Amino acid sequence: MHDVKIKLADIKEQIEKKVHHPYLLRYIDSPVIDEDKLLLLISILDELKLSETKAEQYAITAMLIQIALDTHELVMNDESEGEDLKHRQLTVLAGVYYSGLYYKILAALDDINMIRALADGIKDVNEHKISLYQKAPEAVDHLMNSVKKIEAALFEKLTDAYSKTDWKEVASNLLFIKRLIAEKEQFIKNGTSIVFEALKKLTFPKVKEMSAEQQNYLLLICDRYIDFSRNLVDQYLMKIPFVNELLEQRIHFIFNHSQSVAKTFVEEG
Repeated sequence: MHDVKIKLADIKEQIEKKVHHPYLLRYIDSPVIDEDKLLLLISILDELKLSETKAEQYAITAMLIQIALDTHELVMNDESEGEDLKHRQLTVLAGVYYSGLYYKILAALDDINMIRALADGIKDVNEHKISLYQKAPEAVDHLMNSVKKIEAALFEKLTDAYSKTDWKEVASNLLFIKRLIAEKEQFIKNGTSIVFEALKKLTFPKVKEMSAEQQNYLLLICDRYIDFSRNLVDQYLMKIPFVNELLEQRIHFIFNHSQSVAKTFVEEG
């Protein structure tokens, strides 16, 4: 586990150096590096037996793509005007800047298959983000599939490129669970979230203000998807020859956190 922690810290530091831009950081927050996604990438790449340099390049590139996609999503969520217009414009530029960084690394990799895989992942993420933000899904299953693709399309394409089905299922379902937990927390705290607004439109299309019973019903729908995905993570995790201890700890933490969120809502309700 010690080696994985060192590798995680080292690659995270390299990413932080690459995204550091003094002018941008005067006006916008530093981009968030999702350590769980980085840990998943490191764990998957370790099994591929790539050279250390190539594995690092793949991990850094995929995380830069993730940061660029997350930065563009911040703009989609930001409806501010006036004084905050500069912040919004610089956030857009930051996303473009981060995109330029990963394109530069991809060009240096000279790996057509990986470039194609990551490009397909970006395309999938953007398509499903449009569907989610326009509240366009025609059914709950379609909505949840879009959420999963937004969180995990990059991982799915990378693992598909190396025929690592077990890792694909673990990564996509774990990241899906993590996103649903975050959406649940936001919904419980603020009474709304992107996913729950779309879920409300599908489930109670004519209702403006939901009752407590209706809100609880939406949470139960969410919990069903979390439970189903948790079973898939457990199922496919057993098929992977070796999973490092740090990742196992994070998986258990995410599972336990899901239960604590559900318990908190029941107690408060």
